[in-house]
Amino acid sequence: MNLKYYYWYFPKVLPEKFCDDIIKYAKSQKELPALTGSYKQDTIKEEELLNLKKNKRDSNIVWLDEKWIYKELHPYINIANQNAGWNFQWDFSEQCQFTKYELNQYYGWHCDSFEEPYPMDSNNINYRGKIRKLSMTVCLSEEKDYKGGEFEFQPRSQDDPMITLECKEVRQKGSIVVFPSFVWHRVKPITEGARYSLVMWSLGRPFI
Repeated sequence: MNLKYYYWYFPKVLPEKFCDDIIKYAKSQKELPALTGSYKQDTIKEEELLNLKKNKRDSNIVWLDEKWIYKELHPYINIANQNAGWNFQWDFSEQCQFTKYELNQYYGWHCDSFEEPYPMDSNNINYRGKIRKLSMTVCLSEEKDYKGGEFEFQPRSQDDPMITLECKEVRQKGSIVVFPSFVWHRVKPITEGARYSLVMWSLGRPFI
């Protein structure tokens, strides 16, 4: 699918208190190593985790499912979806993922969508038969608090697969970027300080 806009951003739109409240609440919850794909927290082996950190993703996460977070963020998904001209149908958002990147931590090139829709027998009926359509990343950190950690996109429908687009607009605290979940992106390694972000995926019926 060719796109006119690979992402839509909102610079510094969220109240500082909202960002601080997320950080404070997330730090009070259980922190987990970030995984990818089919890996599960209760079954991944130490060797697999070390390999994952070395080759694909190294960060720490906390799962959040608080109504006050969705209430604040959902309007921006709708605005971006309309203004960017994607107009994707969506009707549910997964748990939010609070992510902490510290020195040398990163997330290599990936997309958020899967090869198949969620199974029809998923425990959560809101997932059944749906796919990830829109992804959101929120910057919770002050730009001065970290170096590195650049958020980049790769428009792989272009002739040159090495083209990268740095989303500099999302480095400021309270900024939001929304993008189709099938667009490839990455977070480059942190070279100083810590970067806190919040990620959310919105689901809908498969594209026809």
